[in-house]
Amino acid sequence: MAAPAGTSVGDVTQAELRLAARNHALPLEALRYDITPAGLHYLLVHYDIPTVDPRTWRLQIGGCVRSPCTFSLADLQALPAASRVVTLECAGNGRARLEPRPVSQPWLTEAVGTAQWTGVALASVIDAAGGLEAEAVELVFTGLDRGIDGGVEQHYERSLPIAEALGPDVLLAYAMNGEPLPAQHGFPLRLVVPGWYGMAHVKWLAAIDAVAEPFAGFQQAVAYREYDADGRPGEPVTRMLPRSLTAPPGIPDFLTRERLVEPGTCRLQGRAWSGWGAIQRVDVTVDDGASWLPAQLGPQPDARCWVSWSMDWVAEPGTYGLSSRARDTAGNEQPLEPRWNLKGYVNNAVERLAVTVRAAG
Repeated sequence: MAAPAGTSVGDVTQAELRLAARNHALPLEALRYDITPAGLHYLLVHYDIPTVDPRTWRLQIGGCVRSPCTFSLADLQALPAASRVVTLECAGNGRARLEPRPVSQPWLTEAVGTAQWTGVALASVIDAAGGLEAEAVELVFTGLDRGIDGGVEQHYERSLPIAEALGPDVLLAYAMNGEPLPAQHGFPLRLVVPGWYGMAHVKWLAAIDAVAEPFAGFQQAVAYREYDADGRPGEPVTRMLPRSLTAPPGIPDFLTRERLVEPGTCRLQGRAWSGWGAIQRVDVTVDDGASWLPAQLGPQPDARCWVSWSMDWVAEPGTYGLSSRARDTAGNEQPLEPRWNLKGYVNNAVERLAVTVRAAG
């Protein structure tokens, strides 16, 4: 899709600067960790981070359930625990690589991370509320974070269809990497929906309501849709499209933004993931796409998380354009060129790294 003529997106706004000060991306060298340390995991906060007293906090379960109820944190922790290793990616990852650039959080390609989340299966909590009434079609998740969007003061709220929400992998998580949730990652409780972009993983969870009509709140009906050039909302953003990223080889040259590599055998490595299926293959090019070679995939510790890949490259002096490209078992493959949309969502076009192999000696 072409960008609309006259779209002004080149300047960084004050709102973007405030967002960037609060939010942060994953340093690409941290792709070498199987599990991302909490402080390196990408972070996106829509409104202010709420202060929550875990002693008085309660989760409200209501709407079209047979027995509306509340849970304390201790109540949830007393239920059978489950852990999932899950890769999360922001729906706007890659936005800053679009031209012209949409005005929002200016992610390049690093808005991702993989953590071990521990909590209780959402389906178990709904069962504890007596199950759903027959008319329930969605679950609405309300966070404690509050702000103004579209001129309306609101809590951050999103919904999921019943079939998605009650899947076996969906968690109400109270721990990250074996520790209580950090405040910025949703303490004391957050939703974890494996395979979906990050907007679905509601943080600082306060209420879950079963509803008989599709939810039409701002974050569902207005935000997180692929708008066309004329500003019309299109398809909603849901599951993560396949993406592969390369852990930068060599050392950085901060003047040219290139990577400097010594001649000889260079081990290229990275991570790939998709919310639609397992990663089937990753191909790598060092000549700006003129040729591609298959990388070797590592073991995938959990179907819900990224997989490692590696390839040995015999690097000779010169300049190179390095990219990796993922394909999943559902038949989705990263495009070579980005597809523009007004809000800059789901740009999973292949990365491009400039590499210079230095002369020997």
